[in-house]
Amino acid sequence: MSGTVFEIYIGAEPCGPLRSVREITLETGRGIVGDRYYAGSGTFSERFMGTHDNEVTLIEAEVIDRFNASNGRSLGYGECRRNIVTRDIRLNDLVDQTFRIGQVTLQGIRLCEPCQHLAELTTPQILSDMVHRAGLRAQIITDGRIVVEDSIAVEDAE
Repeated sequence: MSGTVFEIYIGAEPCGPLRSVREITLETGRGIVGDRYYAGSGTFSERFMGTHDNEVTLIEAEVIDRFNASNGRSLGYGECRRNIVTRDIRLNDLVDQTFRIGQVTLQGIRLCEPCQHLAELTTPQILSDMVHRAGLRAQIITDGRIVVEDSIAVEDAE
């Protein structure tokens, strides 16, 4: 099982827009340098304090494409408020799996379900249409850099 990094997003402000970047630096136990959760200012920073839930989030570009096609929308990849947009890999299969993106090793923690906050920033349809498809929360196992077009590979595939 493998895929690629299609786009990368970070945001400095809790409800502000995410900006597209070509590369990011990840730090174990902290998150993505320059992102709101790294600074402890994300919308859910307090809720997930002491966990790894806010270190990095991923979403499949194909899921966003299907959502747009079935709803006649043009929701941008960054509007889903996930850090890494992937292609050609099923992120749901990475829960409890160790995987590599570029130089970084990550551990899939759990699905990143759509929430009311995301619905308020985008559209209420996202709550029902993207349940179990809105991405993955991952823990950073090794520090490093991720660049657009890096490969994604599962390390402990069964």
